[in-house]
Amino acid sequence: MSKIHDYRGIADPSRLPEPGRLSMPGEWAPRKATWLGWPSNRETWPQEIRPRVERVYARIVKALCPDEEVHLLVGSPGDLARAQAALGTGYEGESNVFLHGDVAIDDSWLRDSGPIFVRDQQTNSVQLVDWDFNKWGGKYPPWDKDDAVPSQVARLRGMERWIPGMILEGGSIETDGEGTGLTTRQCLLNENRNPWLDQKGIEARLHAFLGYEKTLWLGQGIVGDDTDGHVDDICRYLAPGLVCAAIEEDVNDANHLALEGNFRELQAMRDVKGRRLEVVPLPMPRPVVTLGLRTPASYCNFLIGSKSLLLPVFGDRRDELAVRRLEASIDRKVVPIDCRELVFGQGAIHCISQHEPL
Repeated sequence: MSKIHDYRGIADPSRLPEPGRLSMPGEWAPRKATWLGWPSNRETWPQEIRPRVERVYARIVKALCPDEEVHLLVGSPGDLARAQAALGTGYEGESNVFLHGDVAIDDSWLRDSGPIFVRDQQTNSVQLVDWDFNKWGGKYPPWDKDDAVPSQVARLRGMERWIPGMILEGGSIETDGEGTGLTTRQCLLNENRNPWLDQKGIEARLHAFLGYEKTLWLGQGIVGDDTDGHVDDICRYLAPGLVCAAIEEDVNDANHLALEGNFRELQAMRDVKGRRLEVVPLPMPRPVVTLGLRTPASYCNFLIGSKSLLLPVFGDRRDELAVRRLEASIDRKVVPIDCRELVFGQGAIHCISQHEPL
């Protein structure tokens, strides 16, 4: 059994792990693996759309596995068979793909339910942080299996597990890997997450368990985002001191004012090293509407892999502009993946994935 460091119920910041011990690497840091949850929830993925979403997963796995391990939590014998059928056996790097049929999940969103991997500076080892998960403020019960995912991954990896005793989703935070983090007030200060913690209390836990010496706070997320404003739909780190941020130039679009405000805030921000952020504008796609509801389609919901950046695209004329701007800003090959089916479930590539550094 892996060692557990349990800080549930501890409000005094002086009793948390000493500052500087744990740190979350940037997403571009040397990578061991990406973890995914297979699309198995029938309410999120109805039968008529599920096979198409499984094909999107297969494309994501194929893009990642030549350069890193890919671990899929499939949860049941039936889902295991579906995953094996969707993946097939003919793609390069298949020996890097691992299917775990013994880890049950409620839904696919491992960015939020999965562990956050950190480096322990005392032991120079990768360990994991097991945040509490309540499915975005209790919106979609049940979530007990999802909340147990970090402990299951700790078992599979033999890693030490740190329990902050605070609700946090991985999609709600960004890091430059050098002590600066990004989040939104709409999400982390929402009363449906941690009403017993104020902003200073939340920052103390981000500092202790993720290494955030300075947390930068944005305002609102995008329309259609049922997570209460996750930052990974509006702003992403590409490198220390360099971020991309979603913009909506159509003044009549519901996202225009909030994204314009976030962009201006970012331009005025400085990180913990005193650097003013360089901000790359990334367009928003035209609204993707499913069953009469606007989905949270955003080019910001990409995943930075070992040698590639997997970019969600939506059959939009702005797809190519997003590709060009990211290609000019990061030392990765940009791989567009059509996510019009995936975003039906209210998320895209970053939302379904969790990265594990070396």
